[in-house]
Amino acid sequence: MSGMPDAIQPLNRNWDRTLDRANSDVVLIVDDVPDNLSVLHDALDESGYTVLVATSGEAALQRALQAVPDIVLLDAMMPGMDGFEVAKRLKAMPETAHIPIIFMTGLTETEHLVAALEAGGVDYVTKPIKPKEVMARMGVHLQSARRARQDARQAGQARNALDAFGYASITVHVGGVGDGKLIWQTPLARDLLLRYYGTSAPQTPGPVLNWLRRHLADAERQIEPPRLTAELGPRRLTFRLHQQTGDGDGGGDWLIVMREISEDAVVEAMSLCFKLTAREAEVLYWVVKGKINRDIGDILGASPATVKKHLERVYAKLGVETRTAAAGMAMNRIKQLHPQFEG
Repeated sequence: MSGMPDAIQPLNRNWDRTLDRANSDVVLIVDDVPDNLSVLHDALDESGYTVLVATSGEAALQRALQAVPDIVLLDAMMPGMDGFEVAKRLKAMPETAHIPIIFMTGLTETEHLVAALEAGGVDYVTKPIKPKEVMARMGVHLQSARRARQDARQAGQARNALDAFGYASITVHVGGVGDGKLIWQTPLARDLLLRYYGTSAPQTPGPVLNWLRRHLADAERQIEPPRLTAELGPRRLTFRLHQQTGDGDGGGDWLIVMREISEDAVVEAMSLCFKLTAREAEVLYWVVKGKINRDIGDILGASPATVKKHLERVYAKLGVETRTAAAGMAMNRIKQLHPQFEG
């Protein structure tokens, strides 16, 4: 690429398709006097970068949305919309929030440098610009950005794979700012938490948060705590604390993996093996799980007396006289058909 591109030419929405992203990083330089940066522009061009220029804050936002550069070199002091405001707007837009911003400033007062970083800048260089210094700084931040994008893609692929195999995962923040918030979840996790607890992000279900806090000390020593279990009819949701994924604000982010196990097949097997009706099989299932008649009635929406009548018919069909005998016979048969079943 030769010569300084016209920063205020009409923007072509398809123009970014011509950028050779496979072989060149795209740099957007924003300065209201681009002639002052011709040395930097030429140095970047000769080093293999694709260089774009905008001469105002408004043009910078348009070009950033259009081309989505890999990095932005941003003049802090410009008439109209200054660099601080441009940075804040870039960081506020999902399409451009990930782009590293290096401020170029002639101001060395601490308050201006702090303002540059608070606006979203990752670094700054002072004028007069030294191209070799700028490129060295750019190299560091481009490498970090690539690594972050790769980690995000890999994490997304892993999380999608968990969902595909019936697992779900959430991340809960404990301690410091945002204590107790559910800060990330897979689509399957969202559906499961809504079904079992009636909650949605950023609210972490109370039992899950209490379980996490109760075992936090062990978890920080990399001792895996006992799993949490929630039941919904013949379905069971288990929670396993996986790992700490980060810390900050005085707390940590904890990845929790969830798995729902449906035991509808177990109930159906009971019905077929012992020639039970669907309701009798459900009653026997909960007997195996150790529930008393009153609890079974609450689960099935029936009175304890109705549960007792169903249970009497179950005894007759199994040829037993006691609850313990019925549960034992059922458990032995289930274990043959469903070895993974937990009574």
